[in-house]
Amino acid sequence: MQREGAAGWARRCWRVLRRCWHCEAGTQLVEFAVTLPIVAVLLIGIISFGRSFNIKQEINNAAREGARFAASEPTSDLSTSPPASITAVRDVITNYLKNTHVGVCGVDSATPTKNTGYSWTYSGNTGCPANFVITIQRDFIKTATIGGNSTNIVMTRVTLQYPLAWSFDKIVKLVAPGSSYPSIGTISSSATMENLYGL
Repeated sequence: MQREGAAGWARRCWRVLRRCWHCEAGTQLVEFAVTLPIVAVLLIGIISFGRSFNIKQEINNAAREGARFAASEPTSDLSTSPPASITAVRDVITNYLKNTHVGVCGVDSATPTKNTGYSWTYSGNTGCPANFVITIQRDFIKTATIGGNSTNIVMTRVTLQYPLAWSFDKIVKLVAPGSSYPSIGTISSSATMENLYGL
């Protein structure tokens, strides 16, 4: 038996659809087949963007918790490597995320990398599509004008860059097969607070 070509298969499908179009059950079946991919894309889109929004809020909160904790930590140990106070800040951030059921990508057991000044970076990608990066900078300087004079305020800035795998990119191809949508995104957040103990 010879294999049917693409044109023959398309003609046969068109005949079946035309026959179904004239009966009520067939019309409902055709309508369902046409609308199902659109409904699936909408549903997955709502779930995917809702999940992303929720994770963004948790990342914002974790950055704030980390900055609040770091700003109250003493700076006497910043010359050691790695400083216990910096590791404690990382632990506050990762514990907050674990309690809200956001994966920490193994950053909770990572060794920090020293940047310039009093800044350290933790990075991990265990079980994540890309690196989750936490940067803790204890010597962030903000200039403020107080009584007509410029004053440097020493602050702590915590920056989080969280990788997020999108499920939307797989389902959108049902409606638009030629479309390209990123499969991995990054959620970024930072929080800054004045150091209580200076530097």
